[in-house]
Amino acid sequence: MTDFTILPEGLEAPRDDGGASHLVGRRLPSLSLSSTSGGTVDLARLNGLAVLYLYPMTGRPGLPLPGGWNEIPGARGCTPQACGFRDHFAALRSLDVTHVFGISTQTTAYQREAVERLHLPFPLLSDATLELVDMLDVPVFDVDGDALFKRLTMIARDGEIVKVFYPIFPPDKNAEEVLDWLSEEREAHRARPL
Repeated sequence: MTDFTILPEGLEAPRDDGGASHLVGRRLPSLSLSSTSGGTVDLARLNGLAVLYLYPMTGRPGLPLPGGWNEIPGARGCTPQACGFRDHFAALRSLDVTHVFGISTQTTAYQREAVERLHLPFPLLSDATLELVDMLDVPVFDVDGDALFKRLTMIARDGEIVKVFYPIFPPDKNAEEVLDWLSEEREAHRARPL
């Protein structure tokens, strides 16, 4: 059985294709996404500091990954990325992050299994209809006829995107990168004269 929590060696890093260069400064759209915690979350109504990581898909134990998955730069690593945000959740909260969400194009039922298996302390949101692609022009790739998000992480403050991590590699270090950036921002804010 494949252990999805461990990244295989020799994965090719994704290249920056400019697919997320337009996002900083944009506002999160008024878009209600189905949540694994029940109900929906309207991205435009997220107050405070929010971390939203978009990922292609989580694998399920006992089910094969799409053909050639390890050869697609940036595809592999959704489970380690989610586990990183899980393991650093308390540290993110200590830096005033009010919301953490993972977002994929999988259905809420599919995502719910990952939340339970990985013991995620935050919900996953489903954009199965690819509305974020239309509203924010986030980058995607096609696998077996399915459009999947390219991995990226956005930090939004009161609905405005203030930082984007893209491309992300290795994905298991993304939560640490987010923490480092938030810590640096907090220190820079404290250093500013009143």
